[in-house]
Amino acid sequence: MADTARIRPGAGHATTGVAGPSRKGRAPGRLPVLGHAIPLRRRPLEFLVDLPTHGDLVEIRLGPKRAYMACHPELVRQVLLDSRTYDKGGPLFDKVRPLVGNGLFSSAWAEHRLQRRLVYPAFHPGRMASYAAMMCEEIDAVLCSWQEGRAIDLGATLHALTVRVTTRTLFSTTAGGGAVADVQHCLPIILRGIYRRMTAPVGLLEKLPTPETRRFEQARKRLGAVIDETVQGCRRSGADNGDLLSTLVGARDEESGERFSDDELRDQVMTLLIAGTETTASVVAWTFHLLSRHPEVERQLHDETDRVLQGRVPVFADLPALEYTRRLVTETLRLYPPAWLLSRMVTVETELAGEKLKPGATVLYSPYLLGRSPGLFPDPGRFDPDRWLPERAASVPRGAMVPFGAGSRKCIGEAFGMAEATLAIAAISTRWQLRPVPGTTIRPKPEAALGTGPLYMLPRPRRFGTGSGRVNP
Repeated sequence: MADTARIRPGAGHATTGVAGPSRKGRAPGRLPVLGHAIPLRRRPLEFLVDLPTHGDLVEIRLGPKRAYMACHPELVRQVLLDSRTYDKGGPLFDKVRPLVGNGLFSSAWAEHRLQRRLVYPAFHPGRMASYAAMMCEEIDAVLCSWQEGRAIDLGATLHALTVRVTTRTLFSTTAGGGAVADVQHCLPIILRGIYRRMTAPVGLLEKLPTPETRRFEQARKRLGAVIDETVQGCRRSGADNGDLLSTLVGARDEESGERFSDDELRDQVMTLLIAGTETTASVVAWTFHLLSRHPEVERQLHDETDRVLQGRVPVFADLPALEYTRRLVTETLRLYPPAWLLSRMVTVETELAGEKLKPGATVLYSPYLLGRSPGLFPDPGRFDPDRWLPERAASVPRGAMVPFGAGSRKCIGEAFGMAEATLAIAAISTRWQLRPVPGTTIRPKPEAALGTGPLYMLPRPRRFGTGSGRVNP
């Protein structure tokens, strides 16, 4: 089985975290018209990790268009903390926005300010306990269906789980409902289609009447119809069901008095569905892949869950005590961040690392690239959750760890996603030990999110107090 935690990090970046960013460069291998589309499509992670060897700010080509990759954490911070100068946009977002709408993830700066004020009540800390209760119910139902020695595709199983959790917290829909089935069917098709369009060098892909294009359009229309039907039903009832959608429907901005229209609600719900499913499922899947390769880390996880949970299912109140589990999630996010490549668009003339950028220029950053940089993380290929102990984490340069972004555009669902991932890992590791099916090879699958692809694992039952590697007789 390939040990993907040891993918070679970039050899450069010696100045990162020591001197200020100043080196500028160009990525090699550019082709006419295509630019760097071929390496971005065929080996994107290797391509990204090599870029710091060419500079702190590296010019690449997305098709015929120039773009600039910020490889130094201070440059990333500069971009993320100035959301007016570096607004959401660029070729990546320009292709995403017509597909997922103008929601919180893809909206421009002025719209985002209002949208975030309207969406924030749905993610208020006071609501997290009720969301966590739904998470735990769905997690427990999945774990009860597993059988010893019967292989599961963990990636697909976790994706189905996070779809059910997100749909329930959004719609208060009971698991197994028609909306869940439609979302579960449509989302993977949409996510694959989004990534293919993002990396296509020219805008012909979506215009060709291929079977894949037709499936994508059918899935997008069906998911939009499901959302519209649910929004209209929520408006008619006028009830607060304690879910995200009820909060969004009832939201009113105190400054302007504005509310979301039906079209705006569709865009927000589409954004939350995409952001809340593939991302968390990917993190949890990668975590158990890594645990199967690192028994000493698995043992520490089991020690904590045995001590805190005493063999029971976790609940929201357990989260503060699951410190090692949370560090485990953070370390997985460093190695395999779901949002592995993101872009911003320059809105006014500015300068970045000495490079003069005009309005319309595209700036990219990659949490994956940063997490693999030896100048930022000692021995970056090593899977070490304890690097996030407070005394060690304090030495990580600012801007080096941004899986949820930073500044005013930081992911509003960070606490939701971290809670769901932590609860899922704790619950699974309390009841089961997972081992890969013999012969399984896992390679990162960089699409709209950085997934594992099929991840076949064999569950072995655990019992409270038995420790790592020992299972029920």
